[in-house]
Amino acid sequence: MSKITKSTFLDGVRELARRDTDFARLYEATGLPGLRSRRTGYATLLRIISGQQVSTAAARAINGRMDALANPMTPEIFAKLSDDDLRAVGFSRQKMSYGRAIAESVLAGEFSFRRVARMDDETAIAEMIKLRGIGRWSAEVYLLFALRRPDIWPVDDLGIVIGVQGLKGLDGRPGKDAMLEYGEAWRPLRSVAARMLWHYVDVKRRGIFA
Repeated sequence: MSKITKSTFLDGVRELARRDTDFARLYEATGLPGLRSRRTGYATLLRIISGQQVSTAAARAINGRMDALANPMTPEIFAKLSDDDLRAVGFSRQKMSYGRAIAESVLAGEFSFRRVARMDDETAIAEMIKLRGIGRWSAEVYLLFALRRPDIWPVDDLGIVIGVQGLKGLDGRPGKDAMLEYGEAWRPLRSVAARMLWHYVDVKRRGIFA
């Protein structure tokens, strides 16, 4: 499967700018964001789980404490941690159960990150959402950042929804159907569009882009 690289990301942004004047304006004013990526495997999926339904600051604190226990965290290590260990990190009981269930699936050979990496996008997402605690958004984020797939479009991500609203000058947040329609215009570069929309939200927050 193809991966986004610095070179292909730049090419993708330039293509989006050619197609869409709003992306062109953003790119001209702010340039490229950093090409954020994460390592493949259990530790990254656990980070995605830890970030569910908490603030960015809280997720960063949880991940920092988890790194202090093991970096990278592995299924073998996580399976041996006690409830007290995980509570001290900041895991809720529900997230403990998710982390343990995924660790057990990996250790039992029922789930393989290597197999997922060889699958096409939709097959990989379908395989990942079989895991307890992993929904479509979590799977899409893993494919986008860990596998660096070029055409992932997480329409349920609040940052991307806010990004589309702001970049397109909409009065309200677009619904799922509208988000899917916008995404169609940006195929097969929707991961590039998503990264630029997160970039838009960041530079807008910092007052860099009007």
